[in-house]
Amino acid sequence: MSGENLLLTPIKIGAHTVPNRFAINAMECCDADADGNPSDRTYERYEKIFNGESSFINLEAITVQYDYISREHQLSIMGHNAKALEKFVAHLKAINPNTVFVFQLTHSGEISEPNFSKRCRVTKKPLYGYEDAELIGADEVDKIIDMFVESSKIAHACGADGVDLKFCHGYLGSQILRPYNRENWKYGGPWENRRRFAFDMTERVVKEVNDPNFVVGSKVSIFEGFPGGQGTAGPDSSLMDLTESIDLIKGLEERGAQYILQSAGSPSHTLALSQTDRNIPDHGYFHHYFQWVCRQNLKPETVVIGSDYTIYGSGKSAGAKKFQGVYPEENSLKFWGNKNIRDGVVDMVCLGRQSFADPAVAKKFREGREDEIKWCTACDNCIEFLIRQENVGCAVYNPPYVQRMKEIRAEKGLLKEKHT
Repeated sequence: MSGENLLLTPIKIGAHTVPNRFAINAMECCDADADGNPSDRTYERYEKIFNGESSFINLEAITVQYDYISREHQLSIMGHNAKALEKFVAHLKAINPNTVFVFQLTHSGEISEPNFSKRCRVTKKPLYGYEDAELIGADEVDKIIDMFVESSKIAHACGADGVDLKFCHGYLGSQILRPYNRENWKYGGPWENRRRFAFDMTERVVKEVNDPNFVVGSKVSIFEGFPGGQGTAGPDSSLMDLTESIDLIKGLEERGAQYILQSAGSPSHTLALSQTDRNIPDHGYFHHYFQWVCRQNLKPETVVIGSDYTIYGSGKSAGAKKFQGVYPEENSLKFWGNKNIRDGVVDMVCLGRQSFADPAVAKKFREGREDEIKWCTACDNCIEFLIRQENVGCAVYNPPYVQRMKEIRAEKGLLKEKHT
């Protein structure tokens, strides 16, 4: 393998040229204020991320409608948030103007948290575990698309570089797209109906924002990993069939999407597929295949950002210890990032849990300080904070979060179920 570190080479995303191939995934952290605006904790997290020099930063699942939320202190993007978000973007861009900063827009639908939110569903037969969700129809979905469009305009006005229209991880976009949405209606039944939600939304955002410098794309679960989920052969099938996922990403591209952020799984249903469990780390390799599928089916200029690279760490770090049959030096984040870029599998690598452990991976690589990186241990204490509706941070390297995890477990005991 060549000695050049391709992770430190520039790439063009839409109209923006950025200096490296590192991206930061959208990670919900339950730390907005009572109005859904960034709090001091939000500022602190993103200041560290922007100082870390990754070239693409995805602002966590920011909701377009506060009636349906999955996090008690979730960021929101509505008219009353505009001034606070504009201030937030300006502050972060002053720290590092050389990154593409996008807002991941979301609606939780049936996976909204019923203890403080309403739930809605689009299927007559509820997905198991979501029987309390209220059935909505085409009129309500039309209004939700309007909200995504309006929120995109707010993001643009606030100075964000673009949006991520979220079609992954079991949120409303997934709920509409998946084959389980089997009844024949405007947004359900045949694939031509189910894809309408994503296609119409993307087309409208591109047209109504009307700025060639504004980057539009989507994070997509290529395969959700349960019967009837995205990337399966039918509403009752567990078989992987990526025909619809491929048509989805190609159709998004045709309507103006300039990047696809590949993902898989659903944290509420198949958590170990969406973010690989260190006890079964081999799931990480599935993501390479899904990235390759995206790269093979999109134009060269459409950037494919690949998820789930955290698990590899240094190849010898705690998260990677249970890999079998591979040499550690040929199983690190650096190794796979470089190999997959060189082999045309992916264009950028996205870090999620690693951004809590150490958001300065890109900077430390650039400065030749790779040995100083605090590699994520994949302990998933951060996801435990999220499940418990607590402020999220690293309970390995960040002392306040280490202490808070001890307090939570002393008070509430160990986590009984590991899913959001």
